[in-house]
Amino acid sequence: MVKKWTVIFPAPTGPEERCAYIYLPESYNEDTRRRYPVLYMFDGHNVFFDSDATYGKCWGMKEYMDFTGTEIIIAAVECNHSPDNGRLMEYSPYTFDDPQFGLVTGYGKATMEWLVHTFKKDIDRYYRTLRGRNNTFIAGSSMGGLMSLYAILAYNKYFSGAAALSPSLWTHPENIEKLIRSTRVRPNTRLYMDYGSRELQNHPGMKKQFQRVTSLLLAKNIFLNARIVPNGEHCEACWEKQIPFFMNTLLYN
Repeated sequence: MVKKWTVIFPAPTGPEERCAYIYLPESYNEDTRRRYPVLYMFDGHNVFFDSDATYGKCWGMKEYMDFTGTEIIIAAVECNHSPDNGRLMEYSPYTFDDPQFGLVTGYGKATMEWLVHTFKKDIDRYYRTLRGRNNTFIAGSSMGGLMSLYAILAYNKYFSGAAALSPSLWTHPENIEKLIRSTRVRPNTRLYMDYGSRELQNHPGMKKQFQRVTSLLLAKNIFLNARIVPNGEHCEACWEKQIPFFMNTLLYN
């Protein structure tokens, strides 16, 4: 079951309404005393419904969860759709300058502060969640993948696992590498990170950047599952195929 409602998000241009989504396992209404882990996801409009997805194709998370009987709550909020780099700003931990997009001011920290201290608190208040770090995860793709990587490092006290699919490392590789080096990672931190083989050519030196970040993460004793997806591309249809891989990493006992 997926519920949909609106929340007030503190966008850079001022508070605005956003669609929020929550997936509840089939057993949620049957066992009213049971509590569940929670997976938070970026780009909520692309997670469950083709009709809401930016390019008409969602991840199909509901179908996967129902088919496999995976008992976890998924909570997500849609991104900023402003054509003036709205999504880039909200999903960028740092400010960066790019020939295509120009100067992009990073509001990623503000986004995470709202997610952790407002949205997560509301989810924990109104739903039967397992609130502790060991049962709280985060996932996303592209800029959402970058934010998931940022979250598992900068907000490691809240999340024990993350899935960073096709993370946009090209936006500010030096800052990400510095963050990895300086972060004290808690035990039992797990991370799934991938990149499609066909999208490696989208940005110069992407394979080398992926390799550098992977090496730094391993040095921090993170339980890392890193993959180059054969024939993988930068799209929801490809990310949907990776669901079994990253869910197994997040929930592996």
